[in-house]
Amino acid sequence: MYSLLVADDHPLFRDALQAVVGAGLTDTQLLEADSLAAAMECIEAHEGLDLLLLDLSLPDTEGLAGLKTLRATCPWLPVAIVSAHQERQLVLDAIALGAVGYIPKSTPREQLLAALTQILQGQLYLPADVMRRPPPPNVPRSPGLEAKSEERQTRLARLTGKQRDVLRCMAQGMSNKQIARELSIAETTVKTHVSAILRKLGATSRVHAIVIASDEGAGAFAQR
Repeated sequence: MYSLLVADDHPLFRDALQAVVGAGLTDTQLLEADSLAAAMECIEAHEGLDLLLLDLSLPDTEGLAGLKTLRATCPWLPVAIVSAHQERQLVLDAIALGAVGYIPKSTPREQLLAALTQILQGQLYLPADVMRRPPPPNVPRSPGLEAKSEERQTRLARLTGKQRDVLRCMAQGMSNKQIARELSIAETTVKTHVSAILRKLGATSRVHAIVIASDEGAGAFAQR
């Protein structure tokens, strides 16, 4: 049995989530909190929580501050963001801070259930439509940031077409088995490609590789 906690100050959304989880995820308990403080109390009172679904606009915290607090105080607890905000950079920042997923509140019912199932199975979930959006145009960069961007583009150029395909699938939160099925290759081949991607990008993890590539916009995930 899974035990989930949703921290959101909108009763209607919590009720809707209860209905979705109750109907689509059997043997799953969904606890509720309307603030970060209430969520912290619930975490202390219920050991063994499997996942916290965190809204970014709570009465006692705003933006990613709540995620930072939870990662510092409860590093053992997986946290996924559930938010009406869908800015691509916000998604990347949340993942970089340790979130295991980012689910827009506009996500359809079946896709929401699939996202929760994916996260509960230990996989990262990223909204593919958001990740495919290019970054805002004409954003001024400091010389230091421009240098880093050029360095990343150089690293991305080292990837083969197949490695870019694997990286695109990684950005959609697919497991090695799912990538193998998507690209019609062996799972061992996927593992080899992932290792090569991490090495060529100088990334320390799959999430780090996704963040590096996503910083360069949709072109990094272009299909060939």
